[in-house]
Parts: sequence; structure tokens; C-alpha cells
Amino acid sequence: MSDTRVALVTGGSSGLGRELVAALAGEGWQVITDGRRETELTEATKGLTGVRVIAGDVTDFAHRNLLVGAVRGAGRLDLLVNNASTLGPTPLAPLAQRTVEDLPEVWRTNVGAPFALAVELLPDLLAHDGVLVSISSDAAVEHYEGWGLYGAAKASLDHLTLTIAAENPALHAYAVDPGDMRTPMHQAAFPQEDISDRPEPVTVVPHLRHLWTVRPPSGRYRAADLPSAEPTAAPA
Repeated sequence: MSDTRVALVTGGSSGLGRELVAALAGEGWQVITDGRRETELTEATKGLTGVRVIAGDVTDFAHRNLLVGAVRGAGRLDLLVNNASTLGPTPLAPLAQRTVEDLPEVWRTNVGAPFALAVELLPDLLAHDGVLVSISSDAAVEHYEGWGLYGAAKASLDHLTLTIAAENPALHAYAVDPGDMRTPMHQAAFPQEDISDRPEPVTVVPHLRHLWTVRPPSGRYRAADLPSAEPTAAPA
């Protein structure tokens, strides 16, 4: 079995996912990643060593099976980052203007898919002292007009992630609020605003790296509260 660390990062075609894939690949990890738009995903990972891209929608059962198969083919899983996410219907609107028919898209992407991957790959993570990271949001604990569906989904993701941790004490599991970032999804939430004052997602990566290098107790964290960790050398 190879000593090369293996990570699965969903949503690697843009934003934080793209930066995580690039950072991990640069540190010698083997990275499996996906994205709904094949051209964008291929462009985002061009030139990166050790990255396998699997285009598709994480809410699709057959696509998730491909991701799991890629992990099993790699022979191990050290890190699962459930990063793929969606705002749901845009422009954002108050809950009184939404219906139950608006729930499935948000729920399948932000809750169902990451939960399914975490459960399916739990044995692989436990076998290699692995780390589960679910990318959350401050909307999971705060209440912002228009963000109700997204926030409720992220709150559910937090709960599921940390319940898995409680049920599996050997697992290192984290729900992490990365903070506001200059990403396409954030721009979609504020279509008429200049978001150039938001930090680039690459600035969040060193704080997330703290989780799988230092491994604090499982729990919910704000990336801004985590120390910055330097890249670790790949195994010889």
C-alpha cells in the first residue's frame, strides 16, 4: 500500500475547493476531486500533479459511486472535504417567498450528498486515522434575511458531521465556517455588489490545514479562529 496521502475534495473547480486541491497536490497528496462543469474542472486542475478529476454532480448516486470507487482504487483515504455546495434558488429571498419545492436542490447538495459520502467512506477514514471536514457557514448559526434555506442546510450538515464524530471517537471530524470569501457563489448571493473586499479563498487554506495537521478535538470551528499551519512534507 502506498504511503502517499489521499484526499477527496468535492467541488474542486472553483473557490475554496479549487485552492484546497492545488494546495494538497502541491504538498504531495493524491487528490480526487469533482465538479459539475467538466471544462471548468479540467482548467482548474491543469498542471497539478497527482490529481484525478471526475466530472459530475455530487447529488447523483452513480457519480458518488465513481468517487468512492476512485478512493478504493487509491487504497486509502486520509482526508474527506465535503466542500461542494449551493445557495439554492437565486436571487436570495425571504422564507415567506419560498415553498417546500425549493428545498430539494439545497438539501441534496448541502446535506444529502456530503452525508452519503461521509457514511460510505467512514470505514476508509477510520482505517487510516482520517479526517472529515465539512465546509459550513456562519449562516448555520446566525440568521440572515434570504439565507434561510442555505443556513438550515448548513446547520443540518454541522449536526450530522458532529454526530458522526460523537458516534466514532476515533474519527477527527470538523464543521468549519470559512468566513466570507471572494468566490463565485458569494458573488451570486450579492449580484449587484462589489465583493473585492472579501478575502481570497487561498487565504483560508492555511487555517484549514491546521485541522488535519494538528487535529484538535472534533467540533465546529471558525477558520479565522484557527492558527495558520505550514505545509507538511510528503512521506519519503
